[in-house]
Amino acid sequence: MARITLDALAHSYLPAPRGEDDFALKPMTMTWQDGGAYALLGSSGCGKTTLLNIISGLLVPSRGRVLFGDRDVTTLPTAARNIAQVFQFPVVYDTMTVRDNLAFPLKNRGMPAARIAARVAEVAAMIGMADALDRRARGLTADAKQKISLGRGMVRQDVNAILFDEPLTVIDPHMKWELRTQLKSLHRQFGHTMIYVTHDQTEALTFADQVVVMSEGRVVQAGTPQALFDRPEHTFVGYFIGSPGMNLLDAEVRGDRALIAGAQVALPGDHGLPQGRVQIGIRPEFVTPAEGGRGEEGGGLPFRLERVEDVGHHRILRGRVGDQPLTMLLPEDHALPAGIDRAVPATAHLHVYADDWRVPPVAGERAD
Repeated sequence: MARITLDALAHSYLPAPRGEDDFALKPMTMTWQDGGAYALLGSSGCGKTTLLNIISGLLVPSRGRVLFGDRDVTTLPTAARNIAQVFQFPVVYDTMTVRDNLAFPLKNRGMPAARIAARVAEVAAMIGMADALDRRARGLTADAKQKISLGRGMVRQDVNAILFDEPLTVIDPHMKWELRTQLKSLHRQFGHTMIYVTHDQTEALTFADQVVVMSEGRVVQAGTPQALFDRPEHTFVGYFIGSPGMNLLDAEVRGDRALIAGAQVALPGDHGLPQGRVQIGIRPEFVTPAEGGRGEEGGGLPFRLERVEDVGHHRILRGRVGDQPLTMLLPEDHALPAGIDRAVPATAHLHVYADDWRVPPVAGERAD
């Protein structure tokens, strides 16, 4: 296992990049600790697979270094990095049985037959393939083949890291949940450094201890799932994490007050006079519907309800503040006001953004 350090790393697919826009991967420096479970999360094309390929050795970065522990592996091939990688689509040996596919990495390293058999049986049970060990891979479904790929990636216990590139794309939803749970259990049991690439926030948040959120080739925030939810440092994080995502409303901010659609709301601290495109962020969980102008700070925000979606354990209220969309979440057992015309945000959960980046209060803020 290894601590992985990305030192001033950047990459362009152009031979002579001239500016930041020419880089698929913007400059970054970060360290992933030995034995950690990490997720690279972002929409398609954000650079997460490029980063994973640099870590694995499939791609040499244009700038910077990759270190495993104190060893510079930037230019070393994949085989010299002692890693396992599972790709988006299944990579298996069709002419081999499931058993031989799983055993292949161990046989290549000369492990004793008895240990190979025991480890293969353990991994086969974990991926739900114990009853298919003697079947050839050629006749299996794509779903089953991907489970073999996952198993082969996890069968070795001596790797520096296991890298997963959207490995559950072809897996059915029920099996996705099972395999995520099993991967988490494997991580707790053996302590491998694991890096998991996905565009699915549920996969990232349920698998990883630390989530690295990427947008347009840039790491916009890295932290625990709770930190990403409670304090998004970039509007993309607020919008991408959560279901529904964070509300973002254009506003004018003056100190500890914000003016939105002609209404004033209190902010959690003095934010000065931020410049650029200024927005207020508030998660739907922390906005309450009201009627008849009731609420804090002059009745909250004027709200026009457009529709209510009942999703079982809560209702989603969608509407507008002025010409801007706003969403609220209401618990199923919470009474829906008869004449909703206000949206009251919880002051403690309001965030200020300028040109997409979070603006902390001038005097600082309490650490959670």
